[in-house]
Amino acid sequence: MKIYKYGDNVDTDVIIPARYLNAPDERSLASHCMEDVDEKFASTVEMGDIIVGGNNFGCGSSREHAPLAIKACGVRCVIAKSFARIFYRNAINIGFPILECPEAVDSISPGDAVSADFESGVIVNETTGVRFQAAPFPEFINGIIEHGGLLKSLKARGVAK
Repeated sequence: MKIYKYGDNVDTDVIIPARYLNAPDERSLASHCMEDVDEKFASTVEMGDIIVGGNNFGCGSSREHAPLAIKACGVRCVIAKSFARIFYRNAINIGFPILECPEAVDSISPGDAVSADFESGVIVNETTGVRFQAAPFPEFINGIIEHGGLLKSLKARGVAK
C-alpha cells in the first residue's frame, strides 16, 4: 500500500483533466487520473493505495468523473483536511469512501502504512502507531458506500429498479 500526498485545492481538472471526459469507460478515466499533477500516478497506483490531500480536495467542477477516476484506479480512500462539497457528495453517490481529518493529514507521510475504519472513522498511521478520529459517516451513508453507490443502495432496498 502506498500513500500519495497532495496539497490544498486539488481540483477536479487536475484529478481528471477535461480533455478525457469523453473517455469510453472508467478504466480509461483511471489511466489519466492525476496526470497533470503527478504524471506517474496512473502507472504506479495499486489496489488499496490511499490519497492524502490538504484543504478543499476536489474543488472545481461538479462532475462525478473525479471521484470515479480515483475509485477506478483502485484507491482505497481519500483522507483530506477538507473536501469541496460537490466532490464529497459525488464520492458518496458512487460509493467511494472519504474521510476528513486534518490531524491525520499532517501526520501521514509518503511511505507510511495507514489503515482506516470507515464505520468508526478511526485512522491509524501504522508506521508511527498514532491514531486519529475522523467523523464517521452515519449508518445510512455507510450503507450507500458498502453497496457501491446511491443507485445500487436504492436497488438493494427495493426503492429503485
